[in-house]
Amino acid sequence: MDLLRTIHGYQFGSSLALLFPTPYALSTLILFVWSVAPALKGTVSASFVVWLRVVWVLTLIPAATGVILALGGAKVPSAVNVGGGLTKYGLPYDPSRDLEHWMYSAFALLSLYVIEVLIRGRMISHRSGLKFLPVVTLFLYGVAYMIGRVAVLPGSTPGT
Repeated sequence: MDLLRTIHGYQFGSSLALLFPTPYALSTLILFVWSVAPALKGTVSASFVVWLRVVWVLTLIPAATGVILALGGAKVPSAVNVGGGLTKYGLPYDPSRDLEHWMYSAFALLSLYVIEVLIRGRMISHRSGLKFLPVVTLFLYGVAYMIGRVAVLPGSTPGT
């Protein structure tokens, strides 16, 4: 279980962690920056699709380990009282953060599905769909950022 916790909860420890706290958030930020080119050119390069697959892998690894940990009774650190009403990070615990973490994970999977729809040209014309690509990838980056944030920081209802 410790290996699963390590894989699932890996975070960068540098000052850059404010911009991208996890490898997943970094990969989605790169995808967002990269998505501007297909939106402007109207075509998707093979390298963009490869990077999208990398983002899928970086999504599914923590998702799979998170499901296994949840089945074992684990919750996000911000939702666990380790004593004195504090988390392992020394912040007030907030039980609602566990469901919030799941919500953002679901948004991440939904966003990746929408990106797939946009780059394949299904349900919407290919050229007009690619114009929305930066919006969806920016949303995905925000979701990836929030996944890491809610796991560590308390919300607006700590200790309830």
